[in-house]
Amino acid sequence: MPVPALVHRRPLAALRDFAPGLALCAAVGAAAVAVETGQRLVFGRTWVEALVLAILCGAVVRTAWAPGPRWQAGVGFARRGLLEVAVALLGAAIDPAALATAGPALVAGVAALVVAAIAAGFAIGRLLRLPARMALLVACGNAICGNSAIAAVAPVIAADADDVAVSIAFTAALGIAVMVLLPLAGLAVGLDRAGFGVLAGLTVYAVPQVAAAAAPFGAIAVQIGMVVKLVRVAMLGPVCLALSLVRPGRAPSAGAASRPPLLPWFVLGFAATAACRAAGLVPDAAIAPIDVVARTATVLAMAALGLGVDVRMLARAGVRVVAAAALSLSLLALAAYGLVLGVGL
Repeated sequence: MPVPALVHRRPLAALRDFAPGLALCAAVGAAAVAVETGQRLVFGRTWVEALVLAILCGAVVRTAWAPGPRWQAGVGFARRGLLEVAVALLGAAIDPAALATAGPALVAGVAALVVAAIAAGFAIGRLLRLPARMALLVACGNAICGNSAIAAVAPVIAADADDVAVSIAFTAALGIAVMVLLPLAGLAVGLDRAGFGVLAGLTVYAVPQVAAAAAPFGAIAVQIGMVVKLVRVAMLGPVCLALSLVRPGRAPSAGAASRPPLLPWFVLGFAATAACRAAGLVPDAAIAPIDVVARTATVLAMAALGLGVDVRMLARAGVRVVAAAALSLSLLALAAYGLVLGVGL
């Protein structure tokens, strides 16, 4: 249920309807966060993020037990409304000062690479007979920022919960492999610290994974990788805007009441929060709390997605999704290496 729809309901009635489902999503999300915390305590780092774990935990619950009607209102609100809130808040994470340090040539190169990677990834997915929406989710996840991009793009293109869950689950596993193997590839081709930082920022999914992958090459590689990654994340807004205009599988127009909005409110919200950050209207002290709210909303939304997915469906769809993600990510890595050589790093 989109967030603006809540204004048409009495708050107490809405809370009564949503409470059971939201409590269920919170329980699944708390289990996912507990597992993520356990990884840090045991291994010193997070291998599988709470966002992915929430989907998997929810899918396990759904496979063993199908929630009845009393749970559906809250689960549905978490799946759509909370995810849209999280997307709108992502704009506040775009640091204009860091973007400025990247330089116009590198920013333009990253932007072009993201667009090309989405197109190539989508084509590969379709060649492997993935549904159009799933192919697009995998392509955007590879090209921009992994799980967060998939979660942000999903409501824009009206992706099914199954498509989102499969895309996130399997691209997350691939992202871990890339984080571990990329430093070996960088050493093999003889990249220096700056060059590897750009390569890591262009190919690794999550921001913490960029830092982990670049760490063997030193602090300069980590710093450059984080800046390049931020430029890549900044493409999420324009990509969502473009997809909202040309979303695949749009139903034929049957009147204004049946048409989806030209620009979803959360895309406008992303642009607004990014503009507020650029204008200095978002104080630095507010960034961390906003990130916590966005992350919490996303974990709850992923738990809700998982609660609509049967684990057996994940197994059936896995091979083609992994193949599509691996092939498109390989092309992205080659193109990123070409960009590194092209800008003289």
